[in-house]
Amino acid sequence: MTESSMTLGDYLRKISVDLDGDFMREGVRLLAQLIMEGEVAEQIGATKYQRTPERTTQRNGYREPRGWDTRVGSIDLEIPKLRRGSYFPSFLEPRRRVEKALLAVVQQAYIEGVSTRKVDDLLQGLGLDHLDKSLVSRTCKELDSLVEEFRNRPLEDSFPYVWFDAIYLKVRQNHRIVSLATVIAIGVCETGERRVLGLATGASESEPFWSEFLRSLVGRGLKGVQLVISDSHEGLKAAISKVLSGATWQRCRVHFMRNLLAHVPQKDKSMVAALVRMVFAQTNRKAAGEQLAEAVRLMQTRWPKAAELLAEAQNDVLAYMAFPPEHWTRICSTNPLERLNREIKRRTDVVGVFPNEAAVIRLAGAVLMERADEWEVERRPFSLESMRKLTAPDPQELLQTEASPLRLAPIR
Repeated sequence: MTESSMTLGDYLRKISVDLDGDFMREGVRLLAQLIMEGEVAEQIGATKYQRTPERTTQRNGYREPRGWDTRVGSIDLEIPKLRRGSYFPSFLEPRRRVEKALLAVVQQAYIEGVSTRKVDDLLQGLGLDHLDKSLVSRTCKELDSLVEEFRNRPLEDSFPYVWFDAIYLKVRQNHRIVSLATVIAIGVCETGERRVLGLATGASESEPFWSEFLRSLVGRGLKGVQLVISDSHEGLKAAISKVLSGATWQRCRVHFMRNLLAHVPQKDKSMVAALVRMVFAQTNRKAAGEQLAEAVRLMQTRWPKAAELLAEAQNDVLAYMAFPPEHWTRICSTNPLERLNREIKRRTDVVGVFPNEAAVIRLAGAVLMERADEWEVERRPFSLESMRKLTAPDPQELLQTEASPLRLAPIR
């Protein structure tokens, strides 16, 4: 290893005399080593072998040589190690999976001639001004392998609660730009921890597409599903009844409120919303059913369509009340999954139009892998004690979940 006290001129004279190979590649390597030695000296407060009162730690050799791809070829760097703390060269940006995926999407878009308005700004933000097809290929291959392994991993736990939702992303197909459905499934296992269950893409949210996706989850080991939370997609509802028979379906309360208020004039929306919120504020299923019947009675004359929709949806929007009250705020809607969807959209919006379907899976999958890693160390949303109630329910609570269907009185 060269000494950090040697000047740059000494370095250049040394390599010009000693090297009969690639002068530029070795010159870049030695210059990078010089920069690293200077940065380490600044970080610990002393140069190599120097003893000063400002020294904060000591050097501890070097890491295994790391490949660095440059315009003059691949260069092996020996990055210094410290006894306490860590050091990473400033000229190497440690990219996370999502950043690698984003880089691969942008590079592939340029190579395939896809024009997006934000690509140039994104490249400048990443500090890129040169695209290498071999780098694109290596990056995509590495990420695709990781994402596919993550998507197809076995599901070994039981998942009493499962959420499904879809977002639409723009993709170039056959010289056209189309909206591609990207469906995501998450679940809570019997210990109360969150897990990303699956990811898939399709042309639409049809019953065959949803059925295939659900069967793939079951094939990987999905079991013990007691409650499925989603929006009111007809294709998904039909697929759930076929593939996840025995599971209860909970219609997302937030989406239902939007659908309900669409049948109410603007000036009356706050009044109707207050009536329905009173239903959800009840402490048991029986009381909620009675309050819902009263709300339907009050709404029937002025807002008959909204009243009819509320009456028909009572079992679907109140299904969560058959489960432990500690879980109600999280299992009554798709909000836990909506937050994850927003994170994916935040990352994908900078791309605009994806060059192909594989690029969608690559970036969305990388986001989900990153989030799954964070969930592993975060606090579990459901306590272990409350999850035990799913296997040993209180008989008195079960009696309170019974409800009879509502019948609308004729409008006079």
